[in-house]
Amino acid sequence: MASLTYELTLAGLAVGSAAALTGIGLIVTYRATGVLNLAHGAVAMVCAYVLRQLVVGWGWPLPLGALVTLLLVAPALGLALDRGVFRPLALLGSPPARTLVATTGVFVLLVGGAVLLWGPGARDDAPVLLGDDPWAQLAAVVALVCLVGAVTRWTRFGRELRAVVDNRPLAVLAGIDADRVAAAGWAFGSFTAGLTGVLLAPYVRLDPYGMPLLVVEVIAVAVIARMRSLPVAVAAALAIGVAQAQLTRLHPRDWGEPLLQAVGANLFVVALLVAALVLPGVGGKGEDALPPPARPARVPPALWLVVGVLFLLPLGLAGSDLHTAVQVPALAVILLSLVVVAGRGGQIALGQAAYAGLGALFTALLATAGVPTLLALGLAVPMVAVAGLVTGRPAIRRHGLALALATLAVGVAVSRFVLTQPYATAGLALGRPAGFSDDRAFYALELVVLAGCLALVAALRRGRTGRALAALRDHEPGAEAAGVPVPRLKLLAFVLGAALAALGGGLLGMGLRALDPEQYDPVRGLLWFAAVLVLGADSLLTPPVAAALLTTLDAGPQAGTAAALTGLLATLTGRLPPLLTLLPTRNGPGPPTPRTGPPPSEPLGTGPNEPPGAGPGGPLGAGPGGPPGSAPDEVHGTGPAEGRKHAHGPPPADETRPRPAGPAPAPPRTHPHRTAPRAAGPAPRKGLRAHDLTLVHPGGVTALSHVTLVLSPARVTALVGPNGAGKSTLFDCLAGTLRPRRGQGRITCDGTDITARSAHARARLGIARTFQRLAVFPSLTVEENVRLGQEQSGGGGDPAAVERSLRLLGLAGPVRHRAAADLPTGTLRRVELARALAGRPHTLLLDEPAAGLDAAETAALARILAALAADGLTVLVVEHDLDLVAGIAHTVHTMEGGRILS
Repeated sequence: MASLTYELTLAGLAVGSAAALTGIGLIVTYRATGVLNLAHGAVAMVCAYVLRQLVVGWGWPLPLGALVTLLLVAPALGLALDRGVFRPLALLGSPPARTLVATTGVFVLLVGGAVLLWGPGARDDAPVLLGDDPWAQLAAVVALVCLVGAVTRWTRFGRELRAVVDNRPLAVLAGIDADRVAAAGWAFGSFTAGLTGVLLAPYVRLDPYGMPLLVVEVIAVAVIARMRSLPVAVAAALAIGVAQAQLTRLHPRDWGEPLLQAVGANLFVVALLVAALVLPGVGGKGEDALPPPARPARVPPALWLVVGVLFLLPLGLAGSDLHTAVQVPALAVILLSLVVVAGRGGQIALGQAAYAGLGALFTALLATAGVPTLLALGLAVPMVAVAGLVTGRPAIRRHGLALALATLAVGVAVSRFVLTQPYATAGLALGRPAGFSDDRAFYALELVVLAGCLALVAALRRGRTGRALAALRDHEPGAEAAGVPVPRLKLLAFVLGAALAALGGGLLGMGLRALDPEQYDPVRGLLWFAAVLVLGADSLLTPPVAAALLTTLDAGPQAGTAAALTGLLATLTGRLPPLLTLLPTRNGPGPPTPRTGPPPSEPLGTGPNEPPGAGPGGPLGAGPGGPPGSAPDEVHGTGPAEGRKHAHGPPPADETRPRPAGPAPAPPRTHPHRTAPRAAGPAPRKGLRAHDLTLVHPGGVTALSHVTLVLSPARVTALVGPNGAGKSTLFDCLAGTLRPRRGQGRITCDGTDITARSAHARARLGIARTFQRLAVFPSLTVEENVRLGQEQSGGGGDPAAVERSLRLLGLAGPVRHRAAADLPTGTLRRVELARALAGRPHTLLLDEPAAGLDAAETAALARILAALAADGLTVLVVEHDLDLVAGIAHTVHTMEGGRILS
């Protein structure tokens, strides 16, 4: 027994050592570059193939082949990735989500390239580098950790590395060559990947698909180490490796034996699943969404007609055998699920192949039990949707890179523990429905299903849910502030995506007349994801086009062509627009070029896109008519005179003064963008209040200390103070973005405690906000931006609120149909304010509303805010423009050091 334990421990140490090498390489690369390299396993596979080619294929001595592979080929591959893929993305300022897409592209490219060069078959003659002694491998790992630690701690390069990790922009200003540090990180990471590959190759199947995925599984050790601590990663790798080996000695005799064997063979998958779904994730909130696409012009019907004709050709021109053609519509339905989740929702979904496989599995299970095949498919879809709900609920709470890892972990776990296990798939048969056994009939059925799914998703995109999903993708905090229930909407996208993937997976299995787990392999899921991103994730044309291309290329004489081509294009993400946006459309080829700001002389309301009368004296001016067609009191002269100058510095604290022009504010009443009070009856409002609010950030930094603030109806309250005074923190607490812990103060609205309410819940209570950095949704039009505020917050019952807000802010002309990505800053400020007002709020929180505006635009904004307050709106302004504050505020509070001084 002791001998068995010792032998299993040695075997576990060998596996754990290879996993530790992977953890070391991933952590060093991430710390030097900020990139989580999902292609680490693919680099390991390529290096293992190179060593085998040198030693077995060309007869080189093993030491020489190992030196060339590990010291030349592997670092050169890392440097090529740095210079050719990731440095250009860094120079473009690409977000982490786009960088992660590039690593997925590298993964797919290397897998496809390996298949093209060495074929898809497995190899069992890989040379053994360090022999069978696991202690030698462990010694190599320990030596490598000590070397990295010594370099990091005691060398100049180590100091530069730590500086780049802590603050890359500041390190660059200090004269550190961050590109050199990143290149060294990529070279070292590829070296460790190559060492991992050549050590693992003799003990696992050396094939282009299995080894990369095997190395991906051990990313768990780097996540456990929070992508920072090398000792923690090494310890976790060794512990999991030994535990996995020891589990093989357990042989229960009941139904749990096959499941225990599966766990024992895939303990790193379990660790990845737990690390991705439970442990604190890497990355940050708002970094998990794919960047919004430039708004594409509508695809002309003629192009859809061409695609439809091409899909119908196999029915008329092909022979009776449509083995390849029947795969295309089924795959298109699967890819359509990625359009919903990744394209419209912006979420990185790397596990759709698992849901497709479950759809085929459940269909086969029900059909084998005697359920008619079509009915079995219809029942399998909601079953997988429930599975998507169960797996998606913990996944959607992850942010940053952890969300991508969570979806990937779910996909790998389903493949390892369900689809490839005999206890789940043995004895299952999957045929075609009665009456559709012929290829032509079944292909026609698939086309009908595909057309129905496309129509369903098209209706979803055009409706309220589609706009909310696009807003979530474009700017998650802005969507939440507009009243979008972000977690619920993400979950809806994942569930709908799982259902569509299940439908396509079931159809694919029926078309092939078999349940083939290889069709739903996680690597194939990465290929599908990359293909959708390359063509255009938010286009309904992408699924049929991508499915046709992938299926045709895979059916060609050269295996791996589809993966190599797709991966190559995916590595160019950020520099190459989605291919379908380059097609000629109604508005000409290519997406529009966004404008980042107005011309210096263009005042608010006088841009080239505005209707007549939108300048001073129009909707934003002090003219007697207000917006065209509006009542005379919609915008009246109760605000300060235009252009009035005030002494620099805030007015006396807590000063309540009469209106600069016109009578004193009347009691609260319905303001111009509201048709009726929120509550029946004349009950007076108490306003929004912060009571003894304290907030301490992690690390012990006190941002707010016993702050009490009262925001009264029909008044403008201003917060001023230096940077770091706590203004934004207090603002975020009032808006619900930050919430104090229990016992550290509370927030009340009209006497009701709302401290625990989320930002979207407060928006639906009538508390609207804007952002210092613009929070508009560039892929939506101006009208769609404003309509979102009406639909998702308190204005849902008053569709006319959209028109009133557009007219009030001078956006009712042709500009309403322009994409927000095309508009100057002054117009976008109005769009954001109009969206907030469309929800019929009673409280308006404005964070630096004059940021980016010139003097004329700021004066027009002041008139609007004064008029809104006079009509009963509660307004809070956090602003550095003291002239604006002096002109509109009834009460001014000065903050410093997290306290209100006066």
